[in-house]
Amino acid sequence: MIFERLWRPWRMGYISRVEENREAECIFCSKPGEDDRSSLILHRGANCFIIMNLYPYNTGHVMVSPYRHVAELEELADREREELMRLAALAVRAIKEAMHPHGFNLGMNLGKSAGAGYDEHLHLHVVPRWQGDANFMTVLAGSKVMPESVEENYLRLRESLQRLEEGAKG
Repeated sequence: MIFERLWRPWRMGYISRVEENREAECIFCSKPGEDDRSSLILHRGANCFIIMNLYPYNTGHVMVSPYRHVAELEELADREREELMRLAALAVRAIKEAMHPHGFNLGMNLGKSAGAGYDEHLHLHVVPRWQGDANFMTVLAGSKVMPESVEENYLRLRESLQRLEEGAKG
């Protein structure tokens, strides 16, 4: 069987950037200091925030992270752990409203050996899933076809979160 070569030039930017910045900065510490849109922060809580994944596993992939630089789950204060889960639930509700996925994967990679790209600052991945989204491109070619840009996805999810926040107040 012969496969056509699939080019994913954005991956090199990701690989280079992660390697360069891994020592220089922690994105979960630096991004909250920027404005929300340029940093892709969707929601800010008292102890944690929701941020888009710039290199998503699937369309709508967000992460929930504490502001405090902490690597181990058991090092989180109760208020941080509680808000982390509350914001994960909020992210799920917003993604459901905006994108209508069939399911979700939620998870943490704690430590390099567990696959953490940023192993010194824990974060919870919230990944929407659709039936059949792991098609032949993902399985055979190691490529993921993303139907929407991260920027467009940010705007759609931010709008959904704003509607949910307004509904909670009213």
